[in-house]
Amino acid sequence: MHSSRAILAASPLFSGLSEEQLAQLEQIGREISAARNQTIFLEGDAGAGFYIVVSGRVKVFKSSADGKEQILHIYGPGQPVGEVPVFAGQHFPANAQAVEKSRLLFFPRQAFIDLITAHPSLALNMLALLSMRLRQFTVQVENLSLKEVPGRLASYLIYLSQEQECPGRVHLPISKGQLASLLGTIPETLSRIFSRMSAQGYIEVQAAEIVLKDRTALEELALNGRLIE
Repeated sequence: MHSSRAILAASPLFSGLSEEQLAQLEQIGREISAARNQTIFLEGDAGAGFYIVVSGRVKVFKSSADGKEQILHIYGPGQPVGEVPVFAGQHFPANAQAVEKSRLLFFPRQAFIDLITAHPSLALNMLALLSMRLRQFTVQVENLSLKEVPGRLASYLIYLSQEQECPGRVHLPISKGQLASLLGTIPETLSRIFSRMSAQGYIEVQAAEIVLKDRTALEELALNGRLIE
């Protein structure tokens, strides 16, 4: 069981806060349980507050008119979800759904703004987080629009190795179907790319574990986006 206080203290949004400030956050936070595949909010819903994932995983995604899904992000413990409308008071720009059984803390918008007024360092933390996420969106748009699927996959595996601090092996935190949506492709195409990258010695697939056998070649693939036929 994840401790809410420990999750808040480890969250990039709340780094550097005192125990007293963390206690104030806990007081305005409301714990919510979400079953697997349960909707947390829909695109267009009023941005009445935001969430911190305590346990489990939440996907943020857009849906087209024909029902096609494009995953934008997958968030895990300590990461904020739906924080963009906090200051503007606007609507959520995408959908959020629990990928697995999850616990979240919900922070009402006005109560959080009052806390920011009392503790301006929170605003600086949020500014840093939003700047980082803007950069991630920029990279994602570049990957989806300019790179072929092998390059997108190589970029994602390198990103995971940095996030998991393991240069030679990564664990896929989501299913391959969800990964296909995140990379803007379909599961059948992703499976073929995994097979080709394995055959050419880039990686070795062991269920949800991916061994990065030739990191230099992966980094080159992430740049040029094309596998040798």
